[in-house]
Amino acid sequence: MATAPTAPVHDVLVVGGAGVDTVVRVDALEVPPGDSVSVPPAHDYVGHTGNGVALGCHALGLAVKFVDFLGDDVQGRMVLERYAGLGLDFEHVVSPHGTPRGINLVDPGGRRFSFYDGRHPADLRLPREFYLPHLERAAHVHLSIVNHNRDVYEDLEGLEATSSTDLHDWDGENPHHLHYALRSDLVFMSAATVRDRVGEVLRGILDRGRARLAVATDGAEGCHVLVRGEEGPRHFPAVRPERPVVDTNGAGDAFVSGFLYAHLGGAPVEECVLAGSVAGAFTCGSAGTHSDFVDRDGMERLVAAARP
Repeated sequence: MATAPTAPVHDVLVVGGAGVDTVVRVDALEVPPGDSVSVPPAHDYVGHTGNGVALGCHALGLAVKFVDFLGDDVQGRMVLERYAGLGLDFEHVVSPHGTPRGINLVDPGGRRFSFYDGRHPADLRLPREFYLPHLERAAHVHLSIVNHNRDVYEDLEGLEATSSTDLHDWDGENPHHLHYALRSDLVFMSAATVRDRVGEVLRGILDRGRARLAVATDGAEGCHVLVRGEEGPRHFPAVRPERPVVDTNGAGDAFVSGFLYAHLGGAPVEECVLAGSVAGAFTCGSAGTHSDFVDRDGMERLVAAARP
């Protein structure tokens, strides 16, 4: 007699995307003349994309599990200390290549440009025996585009869990991103690179892959959403931030967490977009990468205020 399937333990399992960011505040996102320039004190923050989605969902009260590689180094210990302090359920495999790092330049208007180190080799993979038990206990799985989790899709095929990914500033062609784009149920990306091709790229994701919905965020211009079965993408305006914008680091990841929070609660697309927009706008009001997230009470208040 077959055993009845057990209820998921994790609302969201985030696979990959932990690291440390160094934020440097600059006058402009360009190289100044000369060979050096004075800047305000630089600060290190626990960051990267999986971290942002995991912490954003955690702040909203979802049951989150986060798994990844992490180095046995100062940065790795910084990550573990922050997660322990916040009560985030995190497990890792020690990577001999160390903890990934990023350098983020931020201008006075909060715009940023990021440099990420590619320290993990192309053939590195999370061990199947490590991630599979968590995969089998998750209702939804979010895969960061870190490469060492790309084989997880093979195991997702036979499970009931839904999936999502964030392609960031994909150009619509890079095969690394395409692997994630075509195998996820929900696909998020930035319109920063594709610009006037955003409709074409979103359509390609749905026509070629399994996604039921694809979203291209566009900063202060809002976002574009294409749902399977609809003729073209719909544009949604951005939510006006309640606080002054000081740093856009992590806004896209916060959008994903807010969208997933509403989506997993059964909300329609319009409400999911509004929740994502509120979460992203809230994050822009604090300095640093993923240093402040809206909670459930704040979400309800800000969503109500943002409705027409």
